[in-house]
Amino acid sequence: MPALSFPDKFVWGSATSAYQIEGATSEDGRSESIWDRFAKTPGKIVDGTNGDVACEHYHRWRDDIALMKDLGLMAYRFSIAWPRILPNGRGAVNEKGLDFYSRLVDGLLEAGIEPYATLFHWDLPQVLQDQVGGWQHRSTADAFVEFADVVSRRLGDRVKKWITHNEPWCTAFLSYEKGIQAPGFKDFRKALAVSHHVLLSHGLAVPVLRKNVPGAEVGITLNMNIAVPASPSAADHDAARHYDGYFSRWFLDPLYGRHYPADMIADYIALGHLPPEGLTECKPGDLEIIATQCDFLGLNYYSRAVLRSTKVPEEQNLPRTVHVQPASEQTEMGWEVYPDGLRQLLIRLTYEYGVQKLYVTENGAAYSEAPDKNGRVPDQRRLQFLRDHFIAARRAIDAGVPLAGYFVWSLMDNYEWDRGYSQRFGIVWVDYETQRRIPKDSALWYKGVIAANAVDDGNAPAT
Repeated sequence: MPALSFPDKFVWGSATSAYQIEGATSEDGRSESIWDRFAKTPGKIVDGTNGDVACEHYHRWRDDIALMKDLGLMAYRFSIAWPRILPNGRGAVNEKGLDFYSRLVDGLLEAGIEPYATLFHWDLPQVLQDQVGGWQHRSTADAFVEFADVVSRRLGDRVKKWITHNEPWCTAFLSYEKGIQAPGFKDFRKALAVSHHVLLSHGLAVPVLRKNVPGAEVGITLNMNIAVPASPSAADHDAARHYDGYFSRWFLDPLYGRHYPADMIADYIALGHLPPEGLTECKPGDLEIIATQCDFLGLNYYSRAVLRSTKVPEEQNLPRTVHVQPASEQTEMGWEVYPDGLRQLLIRLTYEYGVQKLYVTENGAAYSEAPDKNGRVPDQRRLQFLRDHFIAARRAIDAGVPLAGYFVWSLMDNYEWDRGYSQRFGIVWVDYETQRRIPKDSALWYKGVIAANAVDDGNAPAT
């Protein structure tokens, strides 16, 4: 099939996060995280499981690096568990925790794999939640900077790519508005305070990382999707505007020097989520700190959102001109498969926000497959999902997008947060009873993509 080549030095990798794969949650001085507490709260996790064991990566990291090397990965994005490094949230450093990540980084570099370290992928030390309410309180931003300082001073001689936060929308809204993720509150006002303190901590940490790490590239990762009105009606267009502000612009705009979106401040005041004076947590100078220039932006993309206004009674029967894909075109998370949304977002970030360097830091699909009688794991749907999204990324590059790399989510099946072990995103199959790993067909196909630095376009040549 015809091949679409990617630019020279394009980075192909995969990604994981600490709580989802490490296990060993009470070993070597690690303290309790908000996810340890949340996962053991009855009714919070779909299958009632937790991350105590997960993929045992804490003990099997050497084998996992060997697996990455065999697949030809050029880079590996992982997160660092804050409770392993500062068990009290601040203050005393747990050297055993730092030693683990130091060994991991050395192992990656020896295998020719560049480490991309994410500092916060949701596992806040429970002690900070108990003491000050976690990210609701401004002091947690200062604690995060302390964490970033400790980690970067230890690893910065070898790790040059740093991501401060993974998906602040989830940290704020899934966790504090919807109550779906740890710590599990349902208070919109608290979620807005959290969003500000997370963004503030990012801006405060960037210069610390740069000071500690000569030649560092520092960024942040946002999860985004495109917001599409379900019909041409003004009501549906307004619903799409509001969703885009809630999900994307609330974070993008302050990061790129545009302050919080005025339309969203007005909406939140009107809805009673903010007082008349607005976001009172935002102090003088905060917006300048948040807008500290980054070296790149990470984009996590999985699907799109089609918005239907709730302000118009359904009995009015507005036409629905934008249809979501049928159930057969959804992943097992119930997310619509919509590759072109990735192209559209990458173009938007480039030309609307002027982002100078981009990575797709997560993209993947949850499908349940098991080894066949020959020990092979055929996962054609995931393979096709990745192919179509790689092609969309290449189309964005053709349009002038400065895309520097692509990290498939996830390296291996793991603990999928509130879904427990019920969803499998990995390109490597994991038997959670034995911890056996088997690269799926998608992983073997991806190995070929990396080797060729090209993806076939899915069209067989004419005969």
